[in-house]
Amino acid sequence: MKFEDQTITAAKVQKLEGRGYNDDILPEQSDKRTMDVKNFFTLWMGSVHNVPNYNAVAGFLFPAAGGIVLGLSPLNVMFAIALAGVIVTAFMVLNGVAGSKYGIPFAIHLRSTYGNLGAKLPGFLRGCVAAIGWFAVQTYLGSKALCIILVKLFPAFADIAPGVDILGISVPGLIAFMVFWAANVAIGFGGGGVLNRFTAILSPLIYVLVIGMTVWAVGAAGGIGSIMSYQVAQEGAVNPVFAYFVVFSSVLAVWAAPGASVSDFTREAKSTEIQAKGQSLGLIVGYVVFAICSVIIMAGGSIHDGVQYLDILELIGNWSSAPAVIFAMLCFLLSTISTNATGNIIPAAYQLSALLPDRIDYRKGILIASIVSVVILPWKLMDGGIATFLNTIGAVLGPVAGCMMANFYIVRKQELDLNLLYMNPAADNSGNPYFGLKKSAYAATILALALCLLGNFVPALAAISNVSWFVGFFSAAILYVLLQKLGKKD
Repeated sequence: MKFEDQTITAAKVQKLEGRGYNDDILPEQSDKRTMDVKNFFTLWMGSVHNVPNYNAVAGFLFPAAGGIVLGLSPLNVMFAIALAGVIVTAFMVLNGVAGSKYGIPFAIHLRSTYGNLGAKLPGFLRGCVAAIGWFAVQTYLGSKALCIILVKLFPAFADIAPGVDILGISVPGLIAFMVFWAANVAIGFGGGGVLNRFTAILSPLIYVLVIGMTVWAVGAAGGIGSIMSYQVAQEGAVNPVFAYFVVFSSVLAVWAAPGASVSDFTREAKSTEIQAKGQSLGLIVGYVVFAICSVIIMAGGSIHDGVQYLDILELIGNWSSAPAVIFAMLCFLLSTISTNATGNIIPAAYQLSALLPDRIDYRKGILIASIVSVVILPWKLMDGGIATFLNTIGAVLGPVAGCMMANFYIVRKQELDLNLLYMNPAADNSGNPYFGLKKSAYAATILALALCLLGNFVPALAAISNVSWFVGFFSAAILYVLLQKLGKKD
């Protein structure tokens, strides 16, 4: 695919700045973009190996975790996850073209589809509901790893205020959560520059850990043959083809939020070709390694201990070697921080800034998002399990991504007008194609969301809930294009 990027000069940006836009929302100048192939290669690789992803694999292997018996062998789970990684790569690269071509953030990318007023609701869903919700959940899961480290180093830590429960969490758990929360917020304040250095250090560490755990799991299970032949009972198993789509949808739901707002990162790419190469290499390599290692680790550890582990942290916590436990937990802590920064706290800050550009800048957005992430009590959010959380995120953001990509590639033919996108509030914008609220995009999004949620209320359509991202994405894209063709383009 040939990419043609626009040259965004200082003069163009200065002209738009005069219309009242802050620096965080303005297009990134072409000569100030710093991210190359290496940066994009390492950007997401660590994020693949996070606690929710490993726990999702448990749901594919063990029905108690996922609520549905997929009936897939370990080999098929590996293959399905690897294929899902290819789909995720295509989604991230293609939805990132608008950012790298024009230097625009997610908030402005949304405006090209939903209009300057219409962009506020889907922006709020991604930047506030999904991003802050994910940030809170990831921080809580990471804090569980920190708590295990602290107990291994200081056994008395577990006995702080025994029996005391504060809003549903123990005192040691709350201390670990707040310490880990502060570390995540600090990385968020550091922005993209700190994040690039952080991920460059993290990636080698996480892969040393994962490969080491894989070797351990093979030995613990009595050989690779024991793992490959391991399979739960097949009673009630779904159609294998549908099972693959369940895996695809679950993996895509993990990336529903960062995939929708990937322009916040690709706008920093030196070129579209660079972000395409970097993201493709990083995500495909990352997911092939993850597909093989995660299944071997979860299945091998379960065989060794005679327990179907639903949580990677519980599996690691049962190791006999304290140094090994501490190193493994530390790597997962760092991976969680990387995931939280790239996919959650940074996009939340940008979106809050876009919602109220006169009052909220990037740093204030970080502060607001981080405070809300504590107030919503993330340990309560996880009561329904990781599968329920993922399906909800997929149902909410799948339709948004579907409309965005249909608009950019089919309706707009990859052509956007920055002068009109960054409209002058003092001028008459009645003829501006990005002004107001775009009814066709809203109608497609709402109808697709309603279709995704039907599975929660109509038993005969319950299967929709397990592939919510796919249903939402494609139904919204098709409806949006049809509405544009049948009615007056808006």
